[in-house]
Parts: sequence; C-alpha cells; structure tokens
Amino acid sequence: MGLRQGPRYYQKEIIMLNQLYRILAVFVIITMGLTAGAPQTVLAKDAKAYNDQGLEALKKNQYDQAITEFNQAIKLNSKFDLAYNNRGFAYYSKKMYDKAIVDFNKAIALNPKYAVAYSNRGMAYSAIRDFKKAFADYDKAINLDPKNFIAYNYRGSIYYQKNDYNKALADFNKAIELNPKYAMAYNNRGYIYYIQNDPDKAIADFDKTISLNPTFVLAYNNRGLAYYDKQELDKALADYNKAIQIDPKYALAYSKRGVIYYDKKDYNKAIADFDKAIQLDKSIYLAWNNRGLAYFRMNQYKKAIDDFTKAIQLNPGYANAYNNRGLAYFHSKDYKRALADYNKALQLNPKLAVAYNNRAHAYFQQKNVKKAEEDVRRAQDLKFAVDKELVDNLRKAPAPPPRKKR
Repeated sequence: MGLRQGPRYYQKEIIMLNQLYRILAVFVIITMGLTAGAPQTVLAKDAKAYNDQGLEALKKNQYDQAITEFNQAIKLNSKFDLAYNNRGFAYYSKKMYDKAIVDFNKAIALNPKYAVAYSNRGMAYSAIRDFKKAFADYDKAINLDPKNFIAYNYRGSIYYQKNDYNKALADFNKAIELNPKYAMAYNNRGYIYYIQNDPDKAIADFDKTISLNPTFVLAYNNRGLAYYDKQELDKALADYNKAIQIDPKYALAYSKRGVIYYDKKDYNKAIADFDKAIQLDKSIYLAWNNRGLAYFRMNQYKKAIDDFTKAIQLNPGYANAYNNRGLAYFHSKDYKRALADYNKALQLNPKLAVAYNNRAHAYFQQKNVKKAEEDVRRAQDLKFAVDKELVDNLRKAPAPPPRKKR
C-alpha cells in the first residue's frame, strides 16, 4: 500500500518469529517442574515435607521461598533427586540458568533415568540458546519416556528454530496424540500452519487452544496474526483487545493492534498503541518503525525520521527502516540523505523493489535521468509496479547533451 504519487514506503511487519519460542520456555517448564520424579529414598518425611512446601511456593510464583524450602529438603536428604530438579526449576524461573543447569545435572546424576530432569535441562539450555544440547536432552527424555508429550512439544520447538517445519509438525502432532488436552501443542502447531501460509488451519488450532485455556494470551495474539493475514481486521482487533485485557503489559499486542488501527487509517490510535508498546518494551524495533510510518502519514516527517532512526539503531540490518527513513527525507526535500538511505536499504536487501522505485524518484529530482531509468528497470525486473507518473516524466525528460570530444 503506497502513496498515489512519488516514492513508497515498505509495508510494516507485524510478526516477530522468536516470540513463540521465548514464551514457550516460560509456560511448559512449570508443568515439568511440578511433575513427580522417581521414588524417593527412605530418608525421612521432613525432606519430603520441605519439598512439598517448595512446590506450593512455586505455584504462587514465590521463587525465593521455594528455593529456601528446597534447600532444606536437600540439606536433610542430599540424594533427593526431585528436590534438585524442583530447585532447578525455581532458578530457571528467576532466569538464573547456570544454577538451574547445575541442579538438573545433579538430579540426573542421582537418577540417570529421570526423564523430567532431562526435559527441564533442555529448557535451560534453550534459554541460553544452546539448542544442540537442548535437542539432545529432549531426545533423551523421549527415549526414557515415549509418552512424555511435553518433551515432544519442546523438541518440536527446536525443529521450529531450525526451520524444519515438517518435523516440528510431527512432534506437535505426537504431543497432541499423547495428550489431546495439551493447549500449548495446539498453539504451536497452529503457529507452524500460520507461517506455512495456511491461516484457516492455524485459526482452528488457536480456537482449540483458547477453548482449552481461555486465558492463554499468546493464542489470542497468534490468532490475531492469522486473521490479519486474511484481512479480517475486526476479528484481529478483537483478539488483540482480548490479549491486552488478559495481560495489560503485553507490549507486542499493543504493537500489533497499532498496525490494525494504522490499516484502518486511524493514525492517532495507532500512535497511541505504538507509544504504549514502546513504553513497555523499548526494544521492539517494529513498533518504532511502524510509529514512524504513522507519523509519516500525518506529514510529521521529523518525528518519522527520529523513529526510523531508532528502529535502525535497534536492528541495523533492517532494510525496510532505511527505505522508510529515505522516504521521509525525500518528502523533506533532503534528496542527498534520501539517496544514502535507499543505497543502504538495497545493500542490505538487493531485492527490495520498492527501494529501487523510491531511489529512482530521488535521482529524478536531482535530474539524474540515466540512473533513474536504471532503477525503474530494476524495479520492473522484480515485478514491481513502478509509479506511472515517474515513468511518464522520464519519457518526457530531455536527453542529456552529448559529451564534447577532447
């Protein structure tokens, strides 16, 4: 979607693919941490009582208290594998991943067939992005317990990270087969369908997720993405509203709702949502980029340039933001800076056809007809519908004078 005349911006992007994996890591390890382990040794009820009190603290997200209880359990029974596993979960929840791994290692050393501890250690390795070790742990958990539906789910998430979507689907399918009420696996399978451009299957899985867990905020977020792709904007808007109702601090939902308001040409509401997203999480470069587009639409080019610059600072490889900033410079009649930004956008993404179109406009303003014509051809080679007015103007432009012989 572009301006009727002149250079065009690149469509905003509303998908952050890594969000799925990050949120998965928080949700499922809770289930894993509370799963019963191997039978305990006979050493006294006191250790088990402390462990049980730790589990109650975990359920209330009282992680420091939980660690204190598990410490007491381990003090009374140094071979209590379940207490090490559960303390590892508490450390994981506090993002103390190294300590979590140490505890999971100890649980596994005490009980080499403790499938849950392997799954949990895999989660900790995933959190530090050591996917090779994480994958090995999920494999081991499945080998020890072929009915471990959570391990299948998490191994599927590793396949997702590797862009091996068929294997990811197979694992999510297996998780659902083993536990048809496992909401997370439906969400994850739905997300794979979504990125495979099958929004109807994706929506069906997100519907199922929500029916199983009506407060599962990520499923509303993801279903909103699928509805957006189908251009069912009101349904997408309803899902983001619900996600925000469930979690008023969910920055991505504000960012994506802002995109819908933008598409509805309600730029003030769009900017308000991008403001909120940025307030909650200043690292969302797409929120900065998209707010810049809204400012651009309102002819507030200085604010647009500032936002595109921030998006570039957060993600220096984001070609679209360079193109968009170039467009704002162009409309500010700063053609030199516009050209520099279009050049950078095309350096980062040589197939960004809209940038060739926009650079052609800048060259034309500088009366460099030859280079403008070259960029028009490049854009057309990429099947881009170059602005008709520009083509007509180039056709009418006088030929450059012949060079004098020396």
